[in-house]
Amino acid sequence: MASRQVLCNTPEGLYCPAGDFYIDPWRSVRHAVITHAHSDHARPGMGTYTAHPLTIPILRMRIGETITARPLEYGEQIRIKDATVSLHPAGHVIGSAQVRVEVDGEVWVVSGDYKRQEDPYAAPFEVVPCDVFITESTFGVPVYKWESNERLSHDMNAWWRSNSERGITSVIYAYSLGKAQRVMGSVDTTIGPIFTHGSVESMNAVFRQAGISLPNSNLLDNKVDKDLVRGSLIIAPGSTDNSTWLRQAEPYASAVASGWMAIRANRRRRAADRGFAMSDHVDWPDLVRTVKETGAKRILVTHGYTAIFVRWLYEQGYAAQELHTMFGT
Repeated sequence: MASRQVLCNTPEGLYCPAGDFYIDPWRSVRHAVITHAHSDHARPGMGTYTAHPLTIPILRMRIGETITARPLEYGEQIRIKDATVSLHPAGHVIGSAQVRVEVDGEVWVVSGDYKRQEDPYAAPFEVVPCDVFITESTFGVPVYKWESNERLSHDMNAWWRSNSERGITSVIYAYSLGKAQRVMGSVDTTIGPIFTHGSVESMNAVFRQAGISLPNSNLLDNKVDKDLVRGSLIIAPGSTDNSTWLRQAEPYASAVASGWMAIRANRRRRAADRGFAMSDHVDWPDLVRTVKETGAKRILVTHGYTAIFVRWLYEQGYAAQELHTMFGT
């Protein structure tokens, strides 16, 4: 059992008293350490943002060009008051990081969101030994086990090719940051051109400005010749489903790229024609493997199936608790 609270929950978010900083806070604070640039982890209103250099351009695009940001490379250690802090690859999306915090020789690691599948645009997950591991459990039940990237690519290409041969456009709904680019890197671009929604193309521009090579993509707007769109692949956020913007692509078939698609009932609840179980989060086997490999004896669980995973950890002999239960928030 850990001897002190290196990190604790507060109304502003996860706080380090020794360093006087917060990790992914949800309210305005003076100093925020950010795991990645998805909006549920990176919010406006912070005095200073410390993040990986590849995360900062996305923060500026999403939050504002005038934010004060401090870049921190993977593995680089900095001293923040009485705490030593470093970032380590999380494998979730571009620039995503775990946060290692050491105070008086005790090490806590905050995973942020993470995955261990290969991703051409995210640095591979790094196991960071620690005393206390704070882990997500978005898909923390045994039913969630991802297919290989090769299988996902095969299935997406077969679906797109079949649609294209019938003169039908293919639409894949995917998050604009991370998932959309992963879809682009998984498909066979000889089948046809790729068109994107503005939110996806804006994010693609950030990737390219960072020197990351993506497959060619084209912004889909009302200036595009419909004959060029027919049979193509369109990548767009799920919010565009049944939108006026998407009607210019008719006739089309749609698919959802999400880990939730691993469950048939979830696929039926979505109006899409197809579901691809592509996730940027860790699945059950890799969640269990990661906890073991960190060497941590105390595990705090947040996001998703927290109660189920905590119960399993407790049965395996870990000192495990739900993060919100432990801190009473």
